[in-house]
Amino acid sequence: MSHVGVPRGTARKRRSVALLATGVLTIPVLAGCTSDSEDPTSMAVPQDIAPASRDRVADGSTLNWAIDAVPSTLNAFQADADGATTRITGALLPSLFPMDAKGEPRLNPDYLESAKVIEREPKQVVLYKLNQQAVWSDGREIGAPDFVAQWRALSGKDSAFWTARNAGYERIEKIERGKDDLQVRVTFSKPYADWRSLFSPLYPKEVTGSPGTFNDGARTTLRNTAGPFRLRSVNKPKGTVVLDRNPRWWGDEARLDSLVFRAVEPGKRTDALAEGTVDVADIDPATANSIALAARYRGGNGGPPAHGPGAGITPAAALRSWALAHGSDEEAAETARAAREETREAVAVYAAEQKSLSGFAVRKSLEPSYTQLALNGESGPLSDDRVRRAIARTLDRQELADAVLKPLGLPAKPPGSHLALAGQPGYKDGSGALGERDTKEAQALLADAGWTPGGALRSTRDTKAGSEAEKKDEGEKPAAGEKAADEDKAEKAGKAGKKDEKAEDTEKDDKASREEGEYTVGDDKPGSRSSGGSGVTAQDKQPGGVAGAYAPVGTAAPAPAAVRSRLGKDGKPLSLRFVLPSGPGSQSLRTVGEKIVAMLDSIGISTQVTKVADDSYFKDHIASGDYDLALYSWPATAYPATDGRPIFAKPEPATDGSLLVAQNYTRVGSDHIDQLFDRAVAELDADASRDLLKQADARIWAAAGSIPLYQRPQLVAVDKKLANIGAFGFAAPRYQDIGFTARQAAGPPANGKK
Repeated sequence: MSHVGVPRGTARKRRSVALLATGVLTIPVLAGCTSDSEDPTSMAVPQDIAPASRDRVADGSTLNWAIDAVPSTLNAFQADADGATTRITGALLPSLFPMDAKGEPRLNPDYLESAKVIEREPKQVVLYKLNQQAVWSDGREIGAPDFVAQWRALSGKDSAFWTARNAGYERIEKIERGKDDLQVRVTFSKPYADWRSLFSPLYPKEVTGSPGTFNDGARTTLRNTAGPFRLRSVNKPKGTVVLDRNPRWWGDEARLDSLVFRAVEPGKRTDALAEGTVDVADIDPATANSIALAARYRGGNGGPPAHGPGAGITPAAALRSWALAHGSDEEAAETARAAREETREAVAVYAAEQKSLSGFAVRKSLEPSYTQLALNGESGPLSDDRVRRAIARTLDRQELADAVLKPLGLPAKPPGSHLALAGQPGYKDGSGALGERDTKEAQALLADAGWTPGGALRSTRDTKAGSEAEKKDEGEKPAAGEKAADEDKAEKAGKAGKKDEKAEDTEKDDKASREEGEYTVGDDKPGSRSSGGSGVTAQDKQPGGVAGAYAPVGTAAPAPAAVRSRLGKDGKPLSLRFVLPSGPGSQSLRTVGEKIVAMLDSIGISTQVTKVADDSYFKDHIASGDYDLALYSWPATAYPATDGRPIFAKPEPATDGSLLVAQNYTRVGSDHIDQLFDRAVAELDADASRDLLKQADARIWAAAGSIPLYQRPQLVAVDKKLANIGAFGFAAPRYQDIGFTARQAAGPPANGKK
């Protein structure tokens, strides 16, 4: 599934800057979901992974799993690590506390017998007791030397290590061997509530022990691993990363012989699935639609067409529908169908594709991430919190969530928190700190900030000059002023019963410009409606006008209602630059963007929509601050005290005059929010820490720099014979349980031979 998202770079990198959800899919709504805000667990959308006990999963076979590209590095702690890095290392390396289906960290018994805080005073001490069978693939026991090497590499004290994050590791004072080799004792210099986030993944000391191996050695290979699989090869030209069963694995044996991660661009995944190149792939709604159509055509099981809506679709009828959907008229479609040779070939191709796709199911859930509207508060109108709050209270978040999720049959409850998602223990709807949608209140906030209807047509300086002129000529009555001219013209227009043609043209131009994605309010300058030096406006010359009600020479005609209703201040319009990605996978975001534009337009806020290439969207616009409004996603985390702070921390000025924003790309923050995060991350009582985070979230809502809109959908195409894989939701995959429910060679084996 493609989306635009943001990695938690300096905190805990979990996702790459990726792509967008798009299209429309009609699939039955998932059962068992509710909107009960008092029970966040009940709101969680369950996994959809076709669960099966291990005894029902066949031993053997190769699974081909689509990824966007072969990762640049296998070191998850480097800046260019991405989602593929996380996916691959999850099968190769220890994760001590992976997330479960509720988004909570859970002890992994394959690596730990126990891990707990054994001392709080005078310093926090955590004791890890390792599984006595846990060994690296070279046979060496996992132990304290591996913990020490990783701490030193990630502590931030040695700049020779090129690390993307060190959160938590900088709080460690020392690491020692416990009573025996299976115990690791970690002492912290400052309390750290999120200590479970550390040492996942855990690398062998051969990787983290020196800058050379850390920076370069682990980019393309991992010679020593400790997971259910081991690394066989990385082949960038072929776009494959091949994993084999780990013969030294002490846990439940992997059901698959090999696991192949295959690079397939999101736009080419329908073909890859139909050709049998991959067995599992994140997909967009367009591909999901193709699979749904194939299931109806094949009767859902590869058999004859089913009954009911969409059933009984013949290849020829499907071809005709395709022609109509792609712009051909009915006659052209019939002609195409009648062309025997071309039709036979097309039908054969289509039927083969339908047959292949009918072997896949669409697994769906909600991703552990949310899409937000970001408001850049660094400068301009959005530096005023009243303007940001007004925009936030204008948005119909439910409508936006419905637009994305309801066509997919997924629950469309807008997120109520920046720091947790529905189903996680720390979730609480804090949006009340901002207030419900209320356009009247939004307009009042804007008026309080000085942005008023028609404010773009007058400036404070002009008003002041006019007042001084009136004082000088106190006893003299003006023959006609702008206000009088406006009133006279409105009266004449009413008597004539005609609409201002220029206003109509302006509205049409505005609409056309919006559709093209380039609209600038500056084109609405009222002076452009002057008739020149004649002293008579264009409207005055229209038939039916009343003679004698002419404005002084040089007076502009009154602006049309569409322009007068636009907000402005001191002669400047309230116009915001809305940056959106332009790629084929970003249609969903553009649809949401269009709805937001219409909502803002309804209260007089104008937007200039700028569409940019997906690959430059984040780097050149979001991270650099070259936007007013933007849409992008943040992944959820089990450690919001650690991961949330750099996202919402108050930017600090640098010595060169720029801002140090960390990951706070909205540039909106406060000292109070920072203090709450600092207290939460040092609070070892879990309930007390969560209470502090809820307070921080309420203040983040009130600051209105980030407005969560909807939890992102997760669609995964999976071979119907596969079990324990699909839309995982919060939880990490359990790789050793994945496999086929019937013995078969699924897709081309790792060596490319059947």
